[in-house]
Amino acid sequence: MSFMAPSFFAMIPLPPNLLHHSPAFSTLLPLFLVKYVLWSSSYDVAQVIYAGYQHGRLFISHNGLSALVETEWMRLNVPCVLRVFWVMRVAEHAILLLMESYDEVADEGLKVSTLIAVQSLASLAKSLLVTGCETITAVLGMTSVISFFCHYIGNFFQWILLTEEEEDKSIGTVSAILFYILALQTGLTSLNPEKRFIRLCRNFCLLFTALLHFLHNIVNPMLMSLSASRNPSTHRHVRALGVCAFLIMFPITLLVYLWSQHSISTWLLAVSAFSVEVIVKVVVSLMIYSLFLIDANRNTFWEQLDDYVYYIRAFGNTIEFCFGIFLFFNGAWILLFESGGAIRAVMMCIHAYFNIWCEARAGWSVFMKRRTAVNKINSLREASADQLHRLDDVCAICYQEMHSAKITRCNHFFHGMCLRKWLYVQDRCPLCHDILYRLDNKENSEAGNEENSNNQNLLLEEEPDQADLLLNEGVR
Repeated sequence: MSFMAPSFFAMIPLPPNLLHHSPAFSTLLPLFLVKYVLWSSSYDVAQVIYAGYQHGRLFISHNGLSALVETEWMRLNVPCVLRVFWVMRVAEHAILLLMESYDEVADEGLKVSTLIAVQSLASLAKSLLVTGCETITAVLGMTSVISFFCHYIGNFFQWILLTEEEEDKSIGTVSAILFYILALQTGLTSLNPEKRFIRLCRNFCLLFTALLHFLHNIVNPMLMSLSASRNPSTHRHVRALGVCAFLIMFPITLLVYLWSQHSISTWLLAVSAFSVEVIVKVVVSLMIYSLFLIDANRNTFWEQLDDYVYYIRAFGNTIEFCFGIFLFFNGAWILLFESGGAIRAVMMCIHAYFNIWCEARAGWSVFMKRRTAVNKINSLREASADQLHRLDDVCAICYQEMHSAKITRCNHFFHGMCLRKWLYVQDRCPLCHDILYRLDNKENSEAGNEENSNNQNLLLEEEPDQADLLLNEGVR
């Protein structure tokens, strides 16, 4: 009512001086009301701020800062807000472009305008993608939309594989972080429209290859579970193998297209390395899956299975490690001669530490511990056929018939392979807990005790850690 008062006063024959000052007088009442409400609510506002501070401090002390940020991010529904913002922004640009196109061809008739609209569809999509990432806020909105689509792509493949693992549901979040890091380190918002579109397409290619790695992380445990558990469900095997076929054929098709359409460049080498790495990982998974299937259909114990699995995994890990080194040098070339930046330099340092140094150290540790276990087994006596015949018993570790065995100092018989796996955990007999091998002196004894404590983690290290995709992509 106060804001409408000057208009009402203007309709009444009042002196000009009063009409001139009426807007100022009309604002006094709202100003007084605002100050009164602020003053009367100041105590409640201070209480809310203090309670929020206490809640945040308590939450951080129990769960950490990242958990607090993630919780508040989801509570405020920020991804949905960013998606709505980006969709409305793109819709506005689309309407303006369509109106401009319609005005240009309005005199040509419906047939011609329809033909031009079809022909300009690609140009329209290109313009929308370029304008959809021209600011940091717009990039955040596009990141949220990409996260939405990647999340449902992951759900689709989980539906195909008939699995609902909770850790696989973070594919949307990881994809969003990856895309945003790529956008920041390539300076997407600072490029001119043509270069921005090219860089955006290249970032999409890198994101798609990273998505293939995520899908392999979903299907690989499924393959190992199906083969090791002797699952008779044929359709589950077919679904998993179908996804593996897709993970092999799609990168091959992508590489054939990219190498036929583009000249060699650092970006193309990065995409190629990442795609070939996916193919190698899938082939390794299929080889191990095949070995487990063969072992499941054997009637006797396959003592060399563990060695074959180890060699195959070692081959795959070596290839991945070589690709990690190659991508580091490729990223160094980009940093020095193409497009530098603090973000790229930091990502390269993180990649060099986690994906090269830590992986090399972990791999060497596994190799040395395995070699030590083999030497320990070789120091034990081999059981003869006559001894096995007189014993007529099964291995106490795997409960399988013994066609060959090792004899411990305490005269217990075990499969050599089973005993090697047992040595990964501890150096004592599974039955009587006596020391399995002799130590030469006190120093060897102390070294053996230290090694025994370190071997507790070998079973966890035997399965190679997957290279961090965010770090790999960050180098690009």
